[in-house]
Amino acid sequence: MAGPTAYFDPSTVGRLDPNTQDLIERRIRSLGSAYRLFYAEPVQFVRGSGSKLYTADGEEYLDAYNNVPSVGHAHPRVAAAIAEQAALLTTHTRYLDRKTVDYAEDLLGEFPAGLGNVMFTCTGSEANDLALRIVKAATGGTGIIVTENAYHGVTTEIAAISPSLGGLDSVADWVRVVPAPGDGDFAMDVAAALDDLVASGIRPAALIVDTIFASDGVRPDVPGFAAAIDAVRAEGGLFIADEVQPGFGRLGTGMWGFSRHGLEPDIVTLGKPMGNGHPIAAVVARPELVDAFGSQARYFNTFGGSSVSIAAAQATLDVVRDEGLIEHARVIGDYLMESLATIDGVLEVRGSGLFIGVRLENEDVALGAVNALKERRILLGESGLHNDVLKVRPPLVFDRADADRLLENLSEVLA
Repeated sequence: MAGPTAYFDPSTVGRLDPNTQDLIERRIRSLGSAYRLFYAEPVQFVRGSGSKLYTADGEEYLDAYNNVPSVGHAHPRVAAAIAEQAALLTTHTRYLDRKTVDYAEDLLGEFPAGLGNVMFTCTGSEANDLALRIVKAATGGTGIIVTENAYHGVTTEIAAISPSLGGLDSVADWVRVVPAPGDGDFAMDVAAALDDLVASGIRPAALIVDTIFASDGVRPDVPGFAAAIDAVRAEGGLFIADEVQPGFGRLGTGMWGFSRHGLEPDIVTLGKPMGNGHPIAAVVARPELVDAFGSQARYFNTFGGSSVSIAAAQATLDVVRDEGLIEHARVIGDYLMESLATIDGVLEVRGSGLFIGVRLENEDVALGAVNALKERRILLGESGLHNDVLKVRPPLVFDRADADRLLENLSEVLA
């Protein structure tokens, strides 16, 4: 495996302890070679609680990376809701279910009034795939605009708009790629992409962005964002806000990333933190767009919006509100960002709430820090087109003591 990496190199398996070596070799034989493991030396966890993960021998790790268990690993209210519903019934959306409608109404109450329909899926990839089907039906166009290191999912259609998976050569011919905010003039870049689509005989359908631009290295500030969306709409396209990562209060400024920018999307996609680790995701859209799609096709997903998934999602949403996790994300995030900026070796701190990008000197330094922190039992990831940005994205229950532990260890690693 050439170059630095935060992933495990299978050719080095022989240097690990016999039990780990055996498990990895069995994993490769049974799961195949396409899967990857985190870290130069992989780690096995057997339980979690709040912001902590534990190995079989009881070693505690601080989780500063996993946004999927958004309200904390093994949150008792979410676990109880899942168990209670699983013991009663697991079925799907082709049967009437009061709790599904109750949750849909509750969730839609967190959105602008114009976004009046919700459609349930299992994953963010499925949500984005469905969103593309909707925009193509509603606009008659096929052209999609994304940022240059975007990640939106793994279905065939969505992998084709996710250059982070395979580089610019991997995107479809109906996709146009623009630099991340801060690497150019976002409004002008989007306008140029629109012109290129039209000149190529491709009718624009949508601009889709993750509203914290996570895979682009975390870009909280987007000058020209509104102008870019206006340009897309002027060409008959729509704006899809991918809230799979930043949504449900992570940014500390409200429930959704798009509202932080003062924008109202045509479609919003939800995923990862929606069920605190249980597979549920969704598309929230203007009803007239859903009607346009529904006039051409019907939608059904066997597990999307199952009774158990809805229970998990309702409990997660309740916890976010009842435990004040949005304000908590703001307070701890502000403290982290102010403190991170004082550490020697940190070139730039970008973020909002508990979604923070820490730009270091280069890829080698960033990846070295990720692996070194793992050896100190702190989990972190990296991001950005050049892999030079540490991605701090912990469960929302991450507290002041957790922040201090991360800050102290990162300072020592970079020193």
